[in-house]
Amino acid sequence: MQNGLDRYTVDQGTNLHRITLDGESIENVKKIMVEMPPNVEFDMSEDIAAEMFGTPSNDEIIDVCFGDLNFKIQVLSKENQHTCKSTGLMLWESARLMTSILAENPSITAGRRILELGCGCSGVCSMVAAQFADLVVATDGDAKAIDLLTRNVAANLTPKLQNKLLVRKLHWGNQEHIDAIKKDNEKGFEVIIGTDVTYIADAIIPLFDTAAKLISVDADTGEQLGSALVLCHVLRRVDEPSILSAASRFGFRLVDKWSGSGNRSCSSSIISSWFSKIILKDQIPSTALSILYFQRVKTDSEMKFIKDL
Repeated sequence: MQNGLDRYTVDQGTNLHRITLDGESIENVKKIMVEMPPNVEFDMSEDIAAEMFGTPSNDEIIDVCFGDLNFKIQVLSKENQHTCKSTGLMLWESARLMTSILAENPSITAGRRILELGCGCSGVCSMVAAQFADLVVATDGDAKAIDLLTRNVAANLTPKLQNKLLVRKLHWGNQEHIDAIKKDNEKGFEVIIGTDVTYIADAIIPLFDTAAKLISVDADTGEQLGSALVLCHVLRRVDEPSILSAASRFGFRLVDKWSGSGNRSCSSSIISSWFSKIILKDQIPSTALSILYFQRVKTDSEMKFIKDL
């Protein structure tokens, strides 16, 4: 095909003519369409129309700021968000809050290996983490989200920081994907982050299964050595007791929790210390947000397996 326009044919067997153009320039095509008699109809396929006149983009660029860091993020446009099946093509409030926390508390990620689960297209948590961490792996299972994520990383980070941030496809529970990430980092991850990844009931078990296989735990003692799984979300279809039950199955115990509604009592002061530098009015986008902080030790069955080796 030349110029993308040689797919048209002429059918003069009926009164209604279907006209195809042979290598006509776009200017000539437009002229012909204007001068064509009213009984003539163009049989124009979608891809040819896109080549001739362009396709309106479903994406938009938004400016976001976290501390001294400014990003221009390509996301799905607002008018298309309510009809899109993929939740990873927009920037959620939980990601904004978690990114603000990381930006104001570099010690969370400094010198560590960071994994983000279900980061979507924006990658803001991972991009902030990359400013301080030794290694960041940003993951999602949606192809479109991965494509936009790759573009956003390239557009916002310097080459030096890009070398520390890997974008990988990861379907939770998919052993092939998990093994591929382990090749990138055999030591496991000291901090695993997930924002709004707990809203589908069927995905909760694969989520914690994947986190358990990728978090950094001492192989001999089962000690966690300070590694953590941090989940920030608005509770929707899955309640907190269900999340905690699934977590415990894979050796994750809740160490600390925080709620934007004002119920911030917790067993530890880990999360509350993060907010000492957060301006509540500006950087907590919703009172419905909550944060769960987990640490993990190997389950009894895992320790038995190790001892039997």
